[in-house]
Amino acid sequence: MRSADDAPVVLPPLKAIQAFEQTARFGNVARAAEVLDLTPSAVSHQLAKLEAMIGRQLFFRTARGVNLTPVGEQYLAEVSGILHSLAVATERATSDVSLDCLRLHSSPSFGLLWLMPRLEQFRESHPDIQLNLSCSYESLHFSRDKIDVDIRHGMPNWPSYEVRTIPNERIAVMASPRLLEKRPVSTAADLLDSQLILSEATLIKWPQLFAQHGVSRPEKPYTLSFDRSYMTLEAANHGLGFALESTLLARDYLARGDLVEVAPALSAPITAHHLVFPRAHSNFPRVRRFLEWMQKELGHDFNY
Repeated sequence: MRSADDAPVVLPPLKAIQAFEQTARFGNVARAAEVLDLTPSAVSHQLAKLEAMIGRQLFFRTARGVNLTPVGEQYLAEVSGILHSLAVATERATSDVSLDCLRLHSSPSFGLLWLMPRLEQFRESHPDIQLNLSCSYESLHFSRDKIDVDIRHGMPNWPSYEVRTIPNERIAVMASPRLLEKRPVSTAADLLDSQLILSEATLIKWPQLFAQHGVSRPEKPYTLSFDRSYMTLEAANHGLGFALESTLLARDYLARGDLVEVAPALSAPITAHHLVFPRAHSNFPRVRRFLEWMQKELGHDFNY
């Protein structure tokens, strides 16, 4: 007679787990259904099946969507790691073992201004790693979108992931040398009647800078405004106005002398760019090697 210990473990269907994870992620059954290419009723059926199997309620249903119960929050934390491990194992089994592909996703300006000029250095030191880089401001899903490391811009609020903040980044006022010859600047007040370029992407913008230095914001509109930092810096490079931008993104402009930091007293430290990845990814050799390379490029304050 087979003992109770020999009885097979009853596992929930994978479809039910996927429905649960996506619904928890979006807080909305219809959005989860869209991602999974199912109908909302099919997703609701999978959720009901999972709750019946567990014997506990996983969601609070409201008119605006769904929220996780305490049991649901604990279950999500545990099954998300399992799903990701399954995705990684499947990727390894189906990939060409002769190629080790590092898949990076980056915010557009960091990818273009900082990472792209240095990719050749990475390739020379790691010729056995194939590199795939995509850029957008979207929050991609690591397993679904097959991303190893995501270089994100913003406040570091991703508690379920490993976050390595890029150090020594500052926000500073910059301009081309020829513009500074025409319009010298030493204080924030000197900028009030100047041509200012608004970068909509930065964490600190002109109004905050003026407020920090006790100066009222200028009454006249901005000369130009852009939703991408690389466009703001290029406009400043052409002498079209003063830019308030990241010194990390402008590093090569500043090193070449195309842009000059105006009145260093106006600069302020920021923590705007971060390397984000699931904790399990730190076990991938290609990720460890990329983090080690980043440390060399960024300085010893960046810990991998």
